[in-house]
Amino acid sequence: MHERSLPASPNWYCSRCSDVNSSGLLGVGARNIIYLIDVSASSCRVVGELVGHKDVVSGFSFCQHAGQSHICVSSSNDGSVRFWDSDSKALIKEHAAHQTPVTAVHWSPADRNLVVSGDEKGIVVCHWHHTGDTASFFPEPRTIFCLTCSPHTWSTVAVGYKDGMIVLIDVSKKGEVMHRLRGHDDEIHSLAWSPLAGEDTLYSRPEDSEATSGVSAGDEKGCYLASGSKDQTVRIWSSARGKGVMTLKLPYVKKRGSAVDPGVKERLWLHVHWPKGRPTQLVSSCFSGELVMWDLTRTGKQKWTLFGTSSEGQNHSRIVFNVSSVHLQDDRELLISTSMDREIKCWDMASLDCCWTLPTLGGFVYALTFSPVGAGCLALGVGDNMIRVWNTLTTQNQYDTRTFWQGIKSKVTALAWHPKKEGSLSFGTDDGKVGVYDVFSNKPPQISSSYHRKTVYTLAWGPPVPPMSFGAAGGKPSYSLYSCAGEGVILQHDPAKLSGEASDIDKLIRDTNDIKHKLSPHTDLSWKPDGKVVAIGNEDGCIDVYQAPSLKLLCSIQQHHKIINTLRWHHEHSSLSELHYLLASGSSNATVYVHDLRSVIENPPESPVVLTEPYRSLCGHTAKITGMAWSPHHDARLVTVSYDGTAQVWDVLQAAAVSNYRGHIGYVLSVDWSPVDPDVIWTGGKDFTLQEWRVSKQEFTKPPKGKKMVDLKEKMKANPKQKRKNKKASGPGGAAPLEVNGKPGIGGQKAATEQELSGEDEEDEVSSTNSPVPPATFETQRKSSTVSKSKDKADSNLLKKKKPRSMMPVSTSMDHRPKEDLLQDCISLASIKHSNAPPAGCVPGQGEHIHLGLFSDRQALYRMFEAEEEGHVEAGHFDSVVYLRLWSGDLQGALQLATERGELNDHLLSIAPMAGFEVWRRTVEAFVKQLCLQELYLKAASHLLSINKLYEAVDLLRSHKLYREAIALVKARLPADEPVLKELYTCWAAVLERDGHFSAAAKCHLATGASFDAAKVIARKNDVPSLTTAASVARISGEVALGQSLALRCAKDLAAALDWVGAQEVLSSQESLLVHRLHLCVAELLAATLADSQVVSQSAVSGHSWASPGEHHICIQDKVRDVWERHFGVSQKSGGHCSAGALLQQLKSVESPSPTASVPLRQVQLYSSLHLTRAVLSWLSDDDGQLMKELWRAVACFRDAGHLCVSAELCRLLFPDGDVSVCSRKHSKTLNPTDEEAKAAASSLQTFIHYQRLYEHWWSLSTQIQNRAADSNPTDEVKDKMVNGGASESEESVCPATRRSDKLDFDASLLLSERHAACQAVQRSVREIQERLAAMVLQHSRAQGGQLDSGEKEADAPTQISTTAESLGSQGSAGAGQRTEDQETLLSLSAKMSEHQKQLADVPDTIKMYPHPDIIECCLVLLHLSEASPSVCESLQDEAKGLLRKYATSPSTLRASQRFLT
Repeated sequence: MHERSLPASPNWYCSRCSDVNSSGLLGVGARNIIYLIDVSASSCRVVGELVGHKDVVSGFSFCQHAGQSHICVSSSNDGSVRFWDSDSKALIKEHAAHQTPVTAVHWSPADRNLVVSGDEKGIVVCHWHHTGDTASFFPEPRTIFCLTCSPHTWSTVAVGYKDGMIVLIDVSKKGEVMHRLRGHDDEIHSLAWSPLAGEDTLYSRPEDSEATSGVSAGDEKGCYLASGSKDQTVRIWSSARGKGVMTLKLPYVKKRGSAVDPGVKERLWLHVHWPKGRPTQLVSSCFSGELVMWDLTRTGKQKWTLFGTSSEGQNHSRIVFNVSSVHLQDDRELLISTSMDREIKCWDMASLDCCWTLPTLGGFVYALTFSPVGAGCLALGVGDNMIRVWNTLTTQNQYDTRTFWQGIKSKVTALAWHPKKEGSLSFGTDDGKVGVYDVFSNKPPQISSSYHRKTVYTLAWGPPVPPMSFGAAGGKPSYSLYSCAGEGVILQHDPAKLSGEASDIDKLIRDTNDIKHKLSPHTDLSWKPDGKVVAIGNEDGCIDVYQAPSLKLLCSIQQHHKIINTLRWHHEHSSLSELHYLLASGSSNATVYVHDLRSVIENPPESPVVLTEPYRSLCGHTAKITGMAWSPHHDARLVTVSYDGTAQVWDVLQAAAVSNYRGHIGYVLSVDWSPVDPDVIWTGGKDFTLQEWRVSKQEFTKPPKGKKMVDLKEKMKANPKQKRKNKKASGPGGAAPLEVNGKPGIGGQKAATEQELSGEDEEDEVSSTNSPVPPATFETQRKSSTVSKSKDKADSNLLKKKKPRSMMPVSTSMDHRPKEDLLQDCISLASIKHSNAPPAGCVPGQGEHIHLGLFSDRQALYRMFEAEEEGHVEAGHFDSVVYLRLWSGDLQGALQLATERGELNDHLLSIAPMAGFEVWRRTVEAFVKQLCLQELYLKAASHLLSINKLYEAVDLLRSHKLYREAIALVKARLPADEPVLKELYTCWAAVLERDGHFSAAAKCHLATGASFDAAKVIARKNDVPSLTTAASVARISGEVALGQSLALRCAKDLAAALDWVGAQEVLSSQESLLVHRLHLCVAELLAATLADSQVVSQSAVSGHSWASPGEHHICIQDKVRDVWERHFGVSQKSGGHCSAGALLQQLKSVESPSPTASVPLRQVQLYSSLHLTRAVLSWLSDDDGQLMKELWRAVACFRDAGHLCVSAELCRLLFPDGDVSVCSRKHSKTLNPTDEEAKAAASSLQTFIHYQRLYEHWWSLSTQIQNRAADSNPTDEVKDKMVNGGASESEESVCPATRRSDKLDFDASLLLSERHAACQAVQRSVREIQERLAAMVLQHSRAQGGQLDSGEKEADAPTQISTTAESLGSQGSAGAGQRTEDQETLLSLSAKMSEHQKQLADVPDTIKMYPHPDIIECCLVLLHLSEASPSVCESLQDEAKGLLRKYATSPSTLRASQRFLT
């Protein structure tokens, strides 16, 4: 869109804020925008911007992978990371994974999709470009300054921190720290990996190395890492060993004719860059802007070579922040550097010389103007305290720019070239300074001794007017310099004698035109090129045209209604003379008016005329007009710029829009037409850029309106207002104020202020330095108001002491009257003193003679005081009234007034006793109320103590929740048994408990003797330390029952976490909890044994030695008995509270709910171990029936919860021989249960053990079975079967054990119980009917409720189909005469359900309570075994087939059994 442009200055103090891709495109972060600059040609060119960040850009990186090099990533202080397409300038995606400002970002050179970023809090985030996923790590709680991804190993990232630490992390292992590199003792500014993998290229002398006498010879895999730090050293590290191998100290090079003093710690940013293809060469920045090339293999002291030594002035003049390099296709290798001197330089790596320099701008471009004498010489007034003069016509260096900064020290807001004298440039600044530079000399500027009080808006050269008298030297006309500023004053300066006083032209205007009224403040002026008339714009929108040199008012143009911002006369070299009288004006209205003043100027009227009709009105802008310029090449061609963000070219005679330029982001502030090219215009704006553009190449002709205007405003809003952070720091010895560019500093000398990016009071960078280097400063928007700027400036006036307010302002004001009145006062006072009869109407201290009360008697003084009091009351200065009453002796009145006004203070209270005790007491009470309103409760309570109101002071503190202070006061002043003390503790405990401060609340309860409440409060936290503490508190305090319950809760939590030693220790403190210790003992033994069997993968936090795995042939109940007897003193012979009967009675009260599939395995283990504990206690009590039932429950816990492998393993541990009647071989215990329930339990246990062995036998023959049953694999059907308990018993149901035997070594007939088969068949039928009923209810609800949503239909359809198919199959196989499902009704299904329920009711409870494995499943497995092995006898086969014919009714079992029954 534009030809040439000067971009905004790159952000300072960022580790990587610029990067260049392989095609030579440079991206630079400046403020909240990324500028794209093509550096591949012999000269650079800005080709676009990436706009979107809401805060300062802190990092930028290109993807360096082929086919993706146009993709880039940026980070910002707004916490976002954005991905961009640099070709289309479009945002691809945005990640907001950070909560705080991001300080560094890098696109991995090793992985085309990985981007890593880090923020101020120390959080590292990995962003995956192709998937959009992010992963966050927190390797160190420190502020990240820089990070870089390894070019050789995608998962390795080096992170540098503010405190000098460097950490190597592995992002593939959740940010695991690989090495911590310690050596630097200050901020890490930059990190760079060697471009070559391995560590065998460098050699160094012993004294250069920190860790070894040389660098690794490449034994270990790794890569070198270079780091630059604020501690003035560059270090090379071995990533394989995590140690430093070389330290390079920055050289002190001479600059500007003087050596750098090593004792003075200069401002420093140490950037390091390791160029590709140069594994032994490293580039780093230096102290004052120099770049240094290090040769890492060179021996001797000087390992470095300076860049730019072939000629003077090549180097940067201030510190360098970023360096990046690119190898172009034409074999040129370039290095790009950015610096605090606001220049971007390009270096040739072969010669180390500077190829070109691109100046950048650090502030708003307030003014730009071409010299009328020097062709193509463009001057810029910028908000970074500098003037740039650009020779725009040079062909060799397209950016031939000189910078002027001396004597300015503030934003440059106005410029004007001398119309005749080449090189003479006047400037005006934000702080009211006016000066003149000779741009062809190196001399500092001449500064006018007359300063404006506010911002200089306009400068203009014109003919002198009285009282200045300039002689016409040599017949040449003379010029005065006129300046207009924010206070509304126009000053005339003598350029030959700027040290003299400038004159205010308002006096001449008043005198010439006999004006008595106050003139409107002036805001702009423009001299007609012939010097005959001057146009002056005013704050009220009026434009006055005066005739020189007397400044006689010719006319007043009353067209605008808002402040005039710019005035311009048409040039004189037009062929049409009538155009010479055109005056264009722009104001804070959006319309531009052009007036033809020919008649007024050629025929001056006798009295001023008022013009209200314009010659032309130019409508199109949508915001205030800020600048304009007439084309010197055309007739009546005008360009205007506006707050709407555009520049508009007008054909004034046709009042038509010609072209509209929209290249700026934000307000456009200045404009000028090229003096040599009719098609070229230059504009500058609040986006810190200067842009050259062609009128003929613009897409639009008019400013944006409607939606376009909205879009443009959104684009302008990319610069939102930010909080200003004033971070003050000073270096050693009181260093100068610190520097900042677009980026706020993070620490050290990095930041003074952060800029505001929006609104009329926008600010940019500030810096100050003691060295003779161009400083930068804040930017303030021009002309928000004329008389007073909207922003209060922090200048030196604020440092002056404020004059105190007068106690007697009325009488003091009388001393500022005219001299005649003051002399008359002397006569009146003399008459009063020396005459018996004072002058008529003269009463000292009253009326017009109030001030004489100070010089007369006391009564007159009192009268004066009364008048002064009235004045203070009207002004609201009641404190002054109090002091006047105090001085006059009315102490009680003074205190009364201060009390009424709520303005009592310590001083008044201290003198109150002078008025008596009662007055003092009332004053104290009033002061206490006042202090309470001011929320100074402690001070109020202390004052109550002074009048012996202790209880009131305590109540005051308590009512405002200052319990700690109230308790301290009571304990210090009152007896220990004071009731109020207990109330305070109780109230405070309630507040603390509500706020979650349980330990503090417990202390309050303990202080009042409420130990029970203390223990309960501590236990509310419900963690192990809290429960342990609460149990101890309860035990010590005698609350035995509470202590036991809390200890038990704590022990259960520890047991669930497998901290067995901790659980036993908690319980051992309570003697009555022995049975629970026994339970945990069993739980630990069970957990250890299961873990040893590898069916459970658990690792205990702590455990006892007796729980270690022992001999495998010993059953677990024998182990339990041995441990109980040896370590807990519990055996068959123990008595008292250790007797088995008593312990069993205690344990019966403990709940043992039936576990479900959702209960965690550790909890199920605790349930099972509880039953196992009861079983062993029953054994010790010789209760065989209870023993068998508890053993069955212990096994059933795992089976009911779905942990079938664990259940099978527990059976193996309980009965190693596979016989449930043998409880213990060690103690010769056999089980002979007598009651039916115990027998049923024994039978159930035995069948499950046989069931497990059946599968083991089948697995041993699995190869043969698979070969012979390829067509009909029973495993799929078997997997669908259910045991009575409701859990699936597939081949996963028991743990695999390979045991080869041709014969069954168990009685398989136990598995074929017809009673259980019949019960299971009925239960299956009940489940089928329940499913069909549910399907019917769903179908009915659909019919009633209409069409359900598609998602519900899709979800329910498969269930309905499968249910229908299964029910149809089962009915068809059951025989003829049964109806299909769609013929069945709810009534018929309910009848069937009732019938089955009756059948189930007739089944003995023992069968339902102690189920067997699925009988049908066992039949199928046995029949399959019979085909592969002769181990199954004929009678068993016949029995199995009979059960299949009778009870295999479902479609799946019918299919599986078909081959055996046909």
